[in-house]
Amino acid sequence: MTLGTTSTPDTSRTPGSLPRPPGFEQVAQRLRGLVRRLPPQPPSFVAARLLDRVLLPRLDETQRRELGQRVVEVEVVELGLRVRLRLGERGFETASDRQEPVVRIRAQAAAHWRLVRGEDDADRLFFERALVMQGDTEYGLILKNTLDAIGPLWR
Repeated sequence: MTLGTTSTPDTSRTPGSLPRPPGFEQVAQRLRGLVRRLPPQPPSFVAARLLDRVLLPRLDETQRRELGQRVVEVEVVELGLRVRLRLGERGFETASDRQEPVVRIRAQAAAHWRLVRGEDDADRLFFERALVMQGDTEYGLILKNTLDAIGPLWR
């Protein structure tokens, strides 16, 4: 079973955001193209170290076992930035491009930030199409329910 939609996250300006200067979208598009060609390992390494500090200590053994050894890819749409991670026995690890992710999560930075801070939940963002999750439905629900049970990662 897969979870997903063919639509992409809404890339329009969010309420309360600053107006964008002329030509911004063209520059942003070129920058995204460049960032997408870069290997995901450096930002994945940084994300893994951060998750080792803010998430790993809050996971119990059952949660670690359920989430472990599967690759998850998270993309920040407007930046073209993506990280590929796996929860290993010693903590979060980077995953190479050769390892197919079991779940892909795509959203704009603002939606990721609201989710991490507990200002929005994944269901709301998903149904508003601000967050797209594709892949294994069962694993996606385990991941979502685990993060919901833990609460905000960043206050």
